Amino acid sequence: MSESLLAVEGLTAGFDVGGRFIPAVHDATFHIPQGETLCIVGESGSGKSVTALSVIRLLPPPGRIATGVIRFNGRDLMSVDETQMQRVRGAEIGFVFQEPMTALNPVISIGKHLEETLRVHNRATKRSAPARAIELLDAVSIAEPHRRAAEYPHQLSGGLRQRALIAMALACEPKLLIADEPTTALDVTIQAQILELLRDLRRRMGLSLLLITHDFGVVAEMADRVAVMHRGRIVETAPVRELFAAAKDPYTKALLGAASWEKKRQ
Repeated sequence: MSESLLAVEGLTAGFDVGGRFIPAVHDATFHIPQGETLCIVGESGSGKSVTALSVIRLLPPPGRIATGVIRFNGRDLMSVDETQMQRVRGAEIGFVFQEPMTALNPVISIGKHLEETLRVHNRATKRSAPARAIELLDAVSIAEPHRRAAEYPHQLSGGLRQRALIAMALACEPKLLIADEPTTALDVTIQAQILELLRDLRRRMGLSLLLITHDFGVVAEMADRVAVMHRGRIVETAPVRELFAAAKDPYTKALLGAASWEKKRQ
């Protein structure tokens, strides 16, 4: 794990409810080397999103991390204060939230979202930020980026909003991108386009990816390695081909069987 870009060891996180701590993630351990894609896969409520938010220490109250080590690029993220952590988020670790409409401010244009991200992290001046924002929209294959930059979130389709979120997450050229169910609520064609975009960006930028999903189709297309979560625990971790060929955990086998049946039904 010492050579990994991200190393998470013994992570337990959850929520304080009625005077007691309810864990949502139990003793999770995983790592991501530079340039690799790790998919965390599991059913809704298995602890995937809590794990992702814990990595960037953005689990909202009453959520909290109880125990664990989170090392990023050799740095212990559990030991830094919130001011330092704010510099890590966006600049070194990009995050694509599950629902674009809740992640984007409805009264701020897409271009202004990007400009603010660039300026907060000192990646552009007030003068240069608008042009850089348009470049970023073009980089994620948004047609007519000048026009789209002036539009507001509600004026964009779901797929375009997701592309805009990816542009924001990559604005500061982070080393790691975390994407939480980035294709949820998109139709099949747009899903395929978003996944292809992520693959292309990974190749061009040398990104590492932590991809949260419930869909084994996404896993098959995107993952180098897979971590399977069940009731807050990682029950199996393996290279993607090995997992599909010879899953060991009964829960993993059941998920793969259900995914195969669903594919045949469609």
